[in-house]
Amino acid sequence: MPTSVRLDPEIKALIQRLAKQSGLTKSEIIRAALLSFAERSQAKAPRPYDAVKHLIGSADSGGLALSEKTGDQFRTLLAGRKRARRID
Repeated sequence: MPTSVRLDPEIKALIQRLAKQSGLTKSEIIRAALLSFAERSQAKAPRPYDAVKHLIGSADSGGLALSEKTGDQFRTLLAGRKRARRID
């Protein structure tokens, strides 16, 4: 499908130079450039997760039994505070 495109002299010279160096036609150079542009613009944007996934699970959270006996620990804490208030 024939298409007409206006090019400034610098781009025209660049296409001619690339065609001569690569042995491709000017049309092939332009098609390759358009395909490359389309692929880059349609590429998925990285998710925030991708930026930090190497860090997930790499830190020690303080032990494996953090959630065990939390009720008992809380009750002990409150009892200690209650005793401290009686003494004051």
